[in-house]
Amino acid sequence: MAKSADAFRTISEVSTELDVPKHVLRFWEQRFKQLKPLKRGGGRRFYRPEDVELIKGIQTLLNRDAYTIRGVQRILKEQGVETVKQLAANAAAASIVTAPPTGEAAASEATSNTRRNAGTRKPRATGEVPSVRRDVVAAAISELSACRALLAGETLRVKAPLGASAASSRR
Repeated sequence: MAKSADAFRTISEVSTELDVPKHVLRFWEQRFKQLKPLKRGGGRRFYRPEDVELIKGIQTLLNRDAYTIRGVQRILKEQGVETVKQLAANAAAASIVTAPPTGEAAASEATSNTRRNAGTRKPRATGEVPSVRRDVVAAAISELSACRALLAGETLRVKAPLGASAASSRR
């Protein structure tokens, strides 16, 4: 039997509904003072519908909008709990109404997210690629070029790995 919308929820129910692990919910209680579920005997937590809406807003800011915990704390302090709850409601409505953006729309949305989150994460210059990933990107590009050539019907000259020719001549 399903609970009514006004019913209190246990931590297990909230965890399942929002797909957030229980330990994360407990951690968020420590980090966000505005999140205060009722605690009954034995330490059992019961979340009011308002608490669940706040958790949805926090989850939206952290996961979808890529805010840091400190950034969400700042939003809660400066703009209030109702603003964060409203973000969750807007995010749910937007996900139902619109399909995920592709192409130029996705690039435009990524740019707007970067501007919106500028104060909460470390800025990175456009076009800057960390040196650790540069070699991975270069390898992927060369692999894609080889695939393009194969699809176009061109023959490729594949270089044998070092030592392979010596091993084959011994046999």
